Amino acid sequence: MYDFIAIWDWIGFSVRWLHVITAMAWIGASFYFIALDLMLQPNAALPDGASGEEWEVHGGGFYHTVKYMVAPARMPEHLTWHKWQSYSTWLSGAALLMIIYWVGGELYLLDPSKVDLALWQGILISAGSLTIGWLAYDAMCKSSLSDQPTLLMLLLFVILVVMSWGYHQIFTGRAALLHLGAFTATIMTANVFFQIMPNQRIVVADLKAGRTPDAKYGKIAKVRSTHNNYLTLPVVFLMLSNHYPLAFATEYAWIIASLIFLTGVTIRHYFNTMHKTGKGPHWTWAVTVLLMVLIAWLSVAPMTNAPYEEAAARPLTPYEEHFASAEGFDAAYSAVLGNCSMCHAREPSWAGIRWAPKNVLLETEGDVARHAEQIYLQAGLSHAMPPPNAIQMDDAARADIVAWVRAARASD
Repeated sequence: MYDFIAIWDWIGFSVRWLHVITAMAWIGASFYFIALDLMLQPNAALPDGASGEEWEVHGGGFYHTVKYMVAPARMPEHLTWHKWQSYSTWLSGAALLMIIYWVGGELYLLDPSKVDLALWQGILISAGSLTIGWLAYDAMCKSSLSDQPTLLMLLLFVILVVMSWGYHQIFTGRAALLHLGAFTATIMTANVFFQIMPNQRIVVADLKAGRTPDAKYGKIAKVRSTHNNYLTLPVVFLMLSNHYPLAFATEYAWIIASLIFLTGVTIRHYFNTMHKTGKGPHWTWAVTVLLMVLIAWLSVAPMTNAPYEEAAARPLTPYEEHFASAEGFDAAYSAVLGNCSMCHAREPSWAGIRWAPKNVLLETEGDVARHAEQIYLQAGLSHAMPPPNAIQMDDAARADIVAWVRAARASD
């Protein structure tokens, strides 16, 4: 029974790996086609309906690509559709969100110091916000705002800022930034599923039926693809943020997340312009650096002990109380206190560490009970913690941790 913790961790790791693999495929294909579209050159000898061509060399071969603004006069027998990367990325990401923030919601999703909600209510907010976000964005894109792309992008940024603030009023810092990333990624995948792909199918069906496709479908797909292009890099940052407390566990984390979207715009603007003109606007890097300096300042300037005090005040859940009362807890608590609390403390005593790594506190009995499964994986089954060049935790202490968690699981 106790091996369920290790098995579940491997399930989470496997889904995370799948998510990373599919995300690389999606981002790679997306960035390639954006770059290709911007690099296309006109040529009078191109077929009717073609708007540009590009010659490329890769892997010892030469590639000749021609783009049609609507479609060629005759449909080819073989047509490659780029869709599975987007769908697989979103589905694996949704599964990972459920594993970590729904099943593990008692620890990772809700912050009782912010709002008093039951776990099921938090899960409803988690799922509902992703759906409502897409519906609001899609309605904006279908309105007259579609003729004002700059204003549309500004309004999208405002929505993201509001969502960043809103998530931080309910969820833990980790969950807030992760959900903001999921909120954005849902918009991106829904763009592919509900707009880009259906419009392309309409064009293909018209061609097969001998009808002239309406150019509006290509325009719609272009707008949605451009939005996806500028949103990609901030989503990557948000998905990585849960490893860095200065990103998710400070007072102004919601502002940090908002500013990251601006860095996504400046970085992508540089590369998009470079692909189109052969020379990127270097000022964008100066702006990006200034934004990152501002982000770094926000993460440390207003730092207080409030998050730590709130964590100490949060009552244990029945599941956590079960671990606190399990056989062997006292020995395990002593092992953690002697090997982990110098870093994982409200005021770390280890030189060079100002805040507990990943905001994980392991000082009080409640702290240890809350993180029982992670302690079991990090310092019991494996030797990941403490770092071997910091403290040599003896085998007896690790055995005490393993015995405690296994006893708790066996008595479930």
